[in-house]
Amino acid sequence: MAEIEVKVPDIGGHDGVPVIELLVKPGDTVAKDQGLVTLESDKATMEVPSSVAGVVKALKVKLNDAVSTGDVIAIIEADAAASAPAPAAAPPPAAAAAPAPAAAATTPAPAKQAAPASATNHSYDCDVVVIGAGPGGYTAAFRAADLGLKTVLVERYASLGGVCLNVGCIPSKALLHAAEVIDEAAHANAYGITFAAPKIDLDKLRSYKEAVVGQLTKGLAGMAKQRKVQALQGTATFASPNTLSIVDADGKTQVLSFAHAIIAAGSQAVKLPGFPWDDTRVMDSTDALDLADVPKKLLVVGGGIIGLEMATVYRGLGSEVTVVEFMPQLIPGADPDLVKPLAARLKTQGVAVHLKTKVTDAKAGKKGIECTFEGDSIPDAKVFDRVLVAVGRSANGGKLACEKAGVTVGERGLIPVDAQMRTNVPHIFAIGDLVGQPMLAHKATHEGKLAAEVIAGEKKEWVARVIPSVAYTDPEIAWVGVSETEAKAKGLKVGVGKFPWAASGRAIGLGRTEGFTKLVFDEATHRVIGGGIVGVHAGELISEVALAIEMGCEVEDIGHTIHPHPTLSESVGMAAEVYDGTITDLYIPKKK
Repeated sequence: MAEIEVKVPDIGGHDGVPVIELLVKPGDTVAKDQGLVTLESDKATMEVPSSVAGVVKALKVKLNDAVSTGDVIAIIEADAAASAPAPAAAPPPAAAAAPAPAAAATTPAPAKQAAPASATNHSYDCDVVVIGAGPGGYTAAFRAADLGLKTVLVERYASLGGVCLNVGCIPSKALLHAAEVIDEAAHANAYGITFAAPKIDLDKLRSYKEAVVGQLTKGLAGMAKQRKVQALQGTATFASPNTLSIVDADGKTQVLSFAHAIIAAGSQAVKLPGFPWDDTRVMDSTDALDLADVPKKLLVVGGGIIGLEMATVYRGLGSEVTVVEFMPQLIPGADPDLVKPLAARLKTQGVAVHLKTKVTDAKAGKKGIECTFEGDSIPDAKVFDRVLVAVGRSANGGKLACEKAGVTVGERGLIPVDAQMRTNVPHIFAIGDLVGQPMLAHKATHEGKLAAEVIAGEKKEWVARVIPSVAYTDPEIAWVGVSETEAKAKGLKVGVGKFPWAASGRAIGLGRTEGFTKLVFDEATHRVIGGGIVGVHAGELISEVALAIEMGCEVEDIGHTIHPHPTLSESVGMAAEVYDGTITDLYIPKKK
């Protein structure tokens, strides 16, 4: 038997290309053309294949070593049939060896593209497979396709869009709009316009919600087709580091091979033990969106964003709503002052809120779900027509057989990733809910785009300074960056500018003066580092604060930006003026 040196093939004149993955170890038996290591240049990722079949006697490179054309990668003891000297490994196609762009270019360089699967002498079914077609998943797939990669998108639902579009963000906002219209019609009586009591046609309301969802999911299907992204319906699990097993609705299984994978499988509602989940009167957030009926008495377990949004919907439709929350405040992630206007409005609307309280037992009875409580504030009602359990979501990382691909998954189903969204297996990426908090669609979309661009060879990483959060309750609550609570806990020296909507002409005209806007500034630099808004359309307003933080704006930058009048958005500029001491729309005595 002969020992054969396997060398780095022609990689387009690039020097110092890093080794990002070792695919074999000494003693492994390899086939001809089997990948030994993976390299990543600024143009592509590519495998160096074995030129012969045999046994790996030695690896001559380590992870993160920099190699160039002709460097020895490994020593292979060739099989007897291959004892003759092996020919040099074939160079990859031109796409992987494109010349570097000219230095000091004054126009953006064209998008960089990963080497196609054939560049490594492997016939993978696709360059990229994306598992999960939620906002993060479809964004990743579409971006990958736009960059010229052959892309497959796997989704367990019948239509694209994942949880968010099918049973989450979008249908819930459609129903929240319906509840808002009911409230606004009732509120009109205060200024002399009286409407008849609303008549709820649940079938028609359900159809409206489904039409909203359908319009968006059909649009996604059309865009996938335009981009030549192959969409497969089914449940995917890993079969190996480069193959997936996909089971469709009929139980049929197909195997898909891939050069790269992006895991975007999201999360699912937590089902607390102790509830009779086999009874349809006990719901998670998905069940609640089905609108089976409008219960006379509804218990919402969990005073977070999802629970309160659904409480807002059902209260608007006519349910008597009780909310129990184990923590000492609603929406625990927000500053307490942001939550107070919401709590006050819920009280005037007849929603019973019980903090520091939990359900200790729940049984299915003939008249409803019989609940037992423990805590500081015990509800008067003990029997409810329906119970919605909304205590958070758990990541789906543990449901994909990731161990077969060698991907590390934490105890809670979370998958660790680096700043490029890579898992511990360099050609497999993960994004969205299953890489950690915050579990938000708009975070997942940016992560998905980043992962696709990194696969295509672009040198990028996750650098978002802040990620905004919004509770679409009534009033809405939105916050971004460093909160007052966080600043105090960390001992940061900050100042706060707060503008009450009671002094806003627009809010007064709307009859919704309970809100306010506040900005958090670093005392040393006067740069804005956080902000919070409570009031109608707060979710629309928070983007200005997020942009100000990303741009490193100082207080004068915001205060000197002319905002249109009368608008709710001018409250952002006025909050800056409050901090700066230049506000004229309020009288704030100077501190002595």
